[in-house]
Amino acid sequence: MLRYILIRMLLLIPILICVCFIIFTLMDLVPGDIIDTLDTTGLSQDDILALREYYGLDRPLLLRFFSYMGGLVQGDLGISQSSARPIWGEFISRFPRTLELAIIGLVLGVSIAIPLGILAAKYAGTILDNIITVFSLFGFSAPPFLLALLLMVFLSVDLKLLPAAYDGTWKCYVMPATTSALIMAASIVRQTRSSVLEVKRQDYLRTARSKGVSELRVTTRHAMRNAWIPIITQIGLTLSRMLAGSAVIESVYSWPGVGAMTVDAVARRDTTLATGCVMLTAIMYVLLLLIVDLVYGFVDPRIKAQYAPVRRKRTPTRMKVRGAA
Repeated sequence: MLRYILIRMLLLIPILICVCFIIFTLMDLVPGDIIDTLDTTGLSQDDILALREYYGLDRPLLLRFFSYMGGLVQGDLGISQSSARPIWGEFISRFPRTLELAIIGLVLGVSIAIPLGILAAKYAGTILDNIITVFSLFGFSAPPFLLALLLMVFLSVDLKLLPAAYDGTWKCYVMPATTSALIMAASIVRQTRSSVLEVKRQDYLRTARSKGVSELRVTTRHAMRNAWIPIITQIGLTLSRMLAGSAVIESVYSWPGVGAMTVDAVARRDTTLATGCVMLTAIMYVLLLLIVDLVYGFVDPRIKAQYAPVRRKRTPTRMKVRGAA
């Protein structure tokens, strides 16, 4: 298991290099730069050229990239070009809000998705299954910004029950968490339904039913034990996507998280801040997938046995016969 973790961590290095290079290239292709977002009223052309030199914009893309990577190797994520503050501090100050939103949305989404997926599998082909399938298709295909705007118009503008933006109270969590939960639940419902359908007709379930085991116990104790692996995979992927792609929800609800900060960095042409946010998000994405792989071993003992060290059997030594010459 330790060897597997080390290999996954080493594979993270080329991934981060590619992510940094892609962000640097995309930010360089976008029209404008950090100078265009500053107030340069009253500055001469020489002053603007000095600013470009200060931000390193007078150098080619590759030189700026290798300069950033040199600092990154030493553990320096750089300084934000727009706020002149360390990127690590900016990220840490915003990350708890993003994590709170993702965890609350995950808890709500899983609480909704797992029972609905089991019901859809149990009553496959019925009207209940069709209703749940339509719900999952709507949540899976509807854009996140559409769901966020619909909730905002209905609950905040029309009914005036909840604040439309972050204000620090518990009410401001309701709409963003609900939007995240609906997006997460849609994909988890589909995976739960297909996984339970795959195992519900297995021989060991029929044997359990023939022994008089209740249907609830057959589903929760026997069927779900073998259906958890793909469901856990989907939960991990969905949580990773929400942590990495929460920019839309955070922007709609003015949520002070990492996603909104990344969008603001791109709008300000802050290459250093945008690269740092995307890179740290990529690290979280890979680490979450690694945690999901490790959880497999606790859910399915057969997977854990694959990583267990092989014990060599001791060969029995010949016993000496007493009295032999």
